Amino acid sequence: MSMPQNDAAKLLARLDSAQVEAVSIEIAKLSDITGEEQESVIQEFAQSNPTALSDRSGGLEVAKSLVEQALGKQAGSTLDNVRQSIEALPFGFLQKVDSQNLLTFIIDEHPQTIALILSHVPPTQAADIISGLPAERQLSVVRRVATMSQTSPEIIQEVERGLENRMASVMSQQFEKAGGVGSVAEMLNVIDRTTERSLLENLAQEDPDLVEEIRRLMFVFEDITKFSDRDIQSVLKNVESSQWAMALKGASEELKEKILNNMSKRASDMLREEMDYLGPVRLSNVEQVQQQIVDIIRTLEDTGEITLQNNEEEEQFIQ
Repeated sequence: MSMPQNDAAKLLARLDSAQVEAVSIEIAKLSDITGEEQESVIQEFAQSNPTALSDRSGGLEVAKSLVEQALGKQAGSTLDNVRQSIEALPFGFLQKVDSQNLLTFIIDEHPQTIALILSHVPPTQAADIISGLPAERQLSVVRRVATMSQTSPEIIQEVERGLENRMASVMSQQFEKAGGVGSVAEMLNVIDRTTERSLLENLAQEDPDLVEEIRRLMFVFEDITKFSDRDIQSVLKNVESSQWAMALKGASEELKEKILNNMSKRASDMLREEMDYLGPVRLSNVEQVQQQIVDIIRTLEDTGEITLQNNEEEEQFIQ
């Protein structure tokens, strides 16, 4: 799973049919594997090829693709065996169910039932479920998983059938994403400043990390185009030229001109040269530096050095 599929198929082709089947079944049983999990399992490989690690996905389709590439026309019987093995696994239908949806259905079940289910899903999925349980139920479920030995096949089948019937609607429909931190940020972007501050201050007392996440989404890098020249000057004093060079690589022409026009000719010429010197850069690096500048702007707002307008209207002044 950690290799490009073509290479993995070539390696699989060197195994005998029984080994191909055994390996393919294990791939089909796995779900998503993170780079960290790969590194812990294949440490020696990671050290010799540190750039080869990235998040990978398993599943029946991945196993099927590898077997077909490896065995060609002889893949039929092996694929049938792999498919039958996966379909026969208790709670195999949960392979395609999102952890959050599963949690919603089992959170009120008896800890023994939850423990039985978690014993038959991939460790990463089980970890997500445990994390979403209340603290007291976490301990109860984990204790039961640890002390669980043999369970009657009839009981497993009964719990499996009941859960599958209840989740039938979830598995047969598409869900539209609604709500979330982004929605809150959009609301607060257009709400009056007094209400915004009050809401965030009160929420920060309960969940400061959530407030920080909301604040990051409320103001984005491109919003700098809405700044007055005076506020641009304040920001320029607090951001390094090297940061602008990286951040502006992914900015609109309007924003680039906004920044460059607020610099001296010498400084703007140097910044243009520095941007050209960087050449192609990774989008992730650009976004990281842009976020650093957004954080600086938020700090300047908190200290009163600049004022972020939540809409396009100019703030009114009175004599």
